[in-house]
Amino acid sequence: MELRQLRYFVAIVDHGSLSRAALVLHVAQPALTQQLRQLEEELGVQLLHRSAQGVLNTDAGKVFYEHAQAILKQVADAQAAVVQSAERPSGSVTLGLPHSISDALALPLLTAIRQRYPEITLQLTEEITGSLAEQLRAGRINLAVLFDDGQLGSFAATPLVEEELRFICRADAPAADGHDSLTLRDALDTTLILPGLQHGVRPRIESTARAAGLATHGVIEINSIAILKSAILAGMGATILPVAPVQAEVERGAMRALAIHDPAIARTVVLCTSRNIPLTNAAAAVSRLVVQVAHDLCAAGHWIGARKV
Repeated sequence: MELRQLRYFVAIVDHGSLSRAALVLHVAQPALTQQLRQLEEELGVQLLHRSAQGVLNTDAGKVFYEHAQAILKQVADAQAAVVQSAERPSGSVTLGLPHSISDALALPLLTAIRQRYPEITLQLTEEITGSLAEQLRAGRINLAVLFDDGQLGSFAATPLVEEELRFICRADAPAADGHDSLTLRDALDTTLILPGLQHGVRPRIESTARAAGLATHGVIEINSIAILKSAILAGMGATILPVAPVQAEVERGAMRALAIHDPAIARTVVLCTSRNIPLTNAAAAVSRLVVQVAHDLCAAGHWIGARKV
């Protein structure tokens, strides 16, 4: 198996046909077809379904595509690590952010990268935490912001902030009438709209409730932050989230963010890297900058409900 075969296969999948991939790669289509056939023969499986409309991955092809992408990224990172200067790091770095963190961290980080390291191309991907952990483990991303749930032992983790979760509701909701806080029991007694268990915030809510002898019930599950906010504004219920994803709505008076007590709910936000895949100079520089930007946001009060740890 050769690296060029992996590049050819990924290009065919990305462009949806052998002919388009051949044009992009500047390779004759018969040669591309031959390399694909040799790859399938070596693996002993069919990777693609071919038709007049193009190509589609088989189940085996879907698995192989993810591994091929990861291998090609690690090769590119290895090449970059050899030529990069520690003083002027350059190259591409991919950072994964959970949906509930990106509003607080993404734009300040992009601004800081452009100012500090103009030769680094930062690629941000926004995913659920379970998907980010899987991508980091496979080497498809360089860094990921995750939540310390006690199961991050396979990663090198640097604590960033401790983030408070609050009860978020429409400004005219009865729970918000004349109150700045409420108990966790009262919060759980309302109709809650929460992300699914694959999101980092939900397991934290469930574990805190169990420890207090409480439980969620009748939860409406919505995994999109945008749709979740629309549902709150439509009066369908409230949620328990950090303030960052709804800060704009709170500031314009459309929503309220009430503190939760007896007990409070918080989560530790950490920056994770692989223990097995070395960081390039560029990725190491981004890693340091993520920590600095997070701490600066806390110090300036711009990351509401978060404190440096």
